[in-house]
Amino acid sequence: MRRVEALLNEYGESHTNSTNILIHAIAVPAIYFVSIGLLWSIPTPAFLDYFNVTWAHVFAVPVLWYYFKLSGPIGAAMTLLTIAGFLFIYAIDNAGLVVWQVCLALFVVMWILQFVGHHIEGKKPSFFKDLQFLLVGPAWWWGHWFKRLNIQY
Repeated sequence: MRRVEALLNEYGESHTNSTNILIHAIAVPAIYFVSIGLLWSIPTPAFLDYFNVTWAHVFAVPVLWYYFKLSGPIGAAMTLLTIAGFLFIYAIDNAGLVVWQVCLALFVVMWILQFVGHHIEGKKPSFFKDLQFLLVGPAWWWGHWFKRLNIQY
């Protein structure tokens, strides 16, 4: 079994309840988006400012590398999710809202929802076993879509 399949299967073991799956379908991409926003909000040194690069851009590179290492289709899908996350952050900023405040509030709410989902499921979140599963969650989300569309990952 390929590594990506093993990780997604292991993650899926604690995500079998339909309510928990629905919560995660909303919360996982939302947490990914707001994590980008929180990183985007951290002040950057002058050399990054010069290139109009934020910490979100810096962290996106190794994160996307991880996903491409797991699977090309997962990496491509996560690239799209990352771009959507940046567009979400720019929309918040252009609306005149304070990005870190909006993102922090959503981050807290989405994590509470995920823990509610795991309470309903009756199983601990996978990342309690291995922090790598914090990155596997969004890949698992895409895996669900790929299966529905009959796309190999």
